[in-house]
Amino acid sequence: MIRGMFSAISGLRNHQIMLDVTANNLANVNTVGFKSSRASFKDQLQQTYQFGTAAGPTTGGLNGRQVGLGVQLGTIDNQMGSGSLQATGNPLDVAIQGDGWFRVGLGAPPAMPTETQYTRAGNFRRNDQGYLVTADGYYVMGRTGTADAYIQIPLGATDTIVGEDGSVSYIPSGGGARTSAGTISLAQFPNEEGLTRVSGNRWIADPASGTEIVGTPGGTFGVTTSGTLEMSNVDLAAEFTQMIVAQRGFQANSRVISTSDEMLQDLVNLKR
Repeated sequence: MIRGMFSAISGLRNHQIMLDVTANNLANVNTVGFKSSRASFKDQLQQTYQFGTAAGPTTGGLNGRQVGLGVQLGTIDNQMGSGSLQATGNPLDVAIQGDGWFRVGLGAPPAMPTETQYTRAGNFRRNDQGYLVTADGYYVMGRTGTADAYIQIPLGATDTIVGEDGSVSYIPSGGGARTSAGTISLAQFPNEEGLTRVSGNRWIADPASGTEIVGTPGGTFGVTTSGTLEMSNVDLAAEFTQMIVAQRGFQANSRVISTSDEMLQDLVNLKR
């Protein structure tokens, strides 16, 4: 009875984590570029009452006898599927159709950033110096050949366009030919599910994710679509179903604790 009670406690604890993951997904249902998570469980230690035996001269052998000791958290997986695209009409809103992550630098021009982070949220803007930055003010990294470069659109420039190949171009103030401001760079990873979340829709590389592979839109990388944002990939129907599963699992384990308590009470009351 005590063993069953502690097994149920582990079930309560882990179903609460499952509900926490679901709640975070639902809270970010309208977060630009958000990637949902999924919790999974695995069984805990087993107490073995009898080991299995092979067939003998007079018997056909026996299977082992084990009683489980509860559940533990298996994984919390990042769901990296693409979210739906939403047209905004803002030329600096950029979505990636296909594989790849925008690269954002922690630093300020002219020095190159000391750290690179990654995002699928393409709601970019120009800062007071004309540099292309994220909504939180981190610099969007471009690419010139094999070298990193910031993307700067001069003050007074008009008709800024981001092409499918990531090229950023504009019409200089006073008119003239269209001029290139640089090309947005993208990153891929051997295991993008291994990326680690940080705040503000940003991710960092992790030993599990592997080293970044840098390129520009097109080819093995996705293409960039201007005037569009990738929204959250949270599936409301699936998340509400997970919420019900977590709630019922929690309820079932709490019922086991109540039943074990009643059995202990009957045992204590044998002597009256």
